[in-house]
Amino acid sequence: MPAPAAPPVRPPVKRPPAAERVYTHIKEAVLDRRYEGGTLLTEGDLADAVGVSRTPVREALLRLEVEGLIKLYPKKGALVLAVSAQEIADVVETRLLVEEFAVRRAVPASAKLIARLEELLDEQRQMSEAGDLAAVSVKDRCFHAEIVRHAGNEILSRLYDQLRDRQLRMGVAVMEAHPGRIAANIAEHGELLDAIRAGDADGAAHVVRRHVSRVKVLVRGEDR
Repeated sequence: MPAPAAPPVRPPVKRPPAAERVYTHIKEAVLDRRYEGGTLLTEGDLADAVGVSRTPVREALLRLEVEGLIKLYPKKGALVLAVSAQEIADVVETRLLVEEFAVRRAVPASAKLIARLEELLDEQRQMSEAGDLAAVSVKDRCFHAEIVRHAGNEILSRLYDQLRDRQLRMGVAVMEAHPGRIAANIAEHGELLDAIRAGDADGAAHVVRRHVSRVKVLVRGEDR
């Protein structure tokens, strides 16, 4: 009787390059505000946190400075940049231009889009119940991005994707400062979904304008 065949040998899973691991570590911490604006990061501390040498840390920091998340200071470290009032205004203005146009183009919506928005809204509720603010912010952003993608304009979609990091960072800031806003966001997403489902392009655009405009006053702390 032949001996049983040996199980196939799986190749070892390759780890991402050291600089990529450092980049991911810092970026995720900045976006979910574990590293808040004004925090000074040192190469030594980052190297210890990720378990690498200082060389890949420098590579990662240079990349993040280009993306506008940090400012490098020779021999001192990297300062996490705070979200400025101008940045908030710019992001909100760009979102309104893109999202109002996109939602009008996406209506009447396909069954695929409606099903995906329902799924994302349900996931956002689950993340909210779990208290995971970073995950709620990701689902929030995905909800809006899905509508933009279904507008059928690839250039517009790529432009919107460039806002991703800023949107996520502002989203977590809003939820930390205004915990009650989480439920309000979910409710407004429900309103937006209802308008899209009903084929009401004007109503959907109105909800988008009210919903997105609220970000500016909340991040600035003007809402009470």
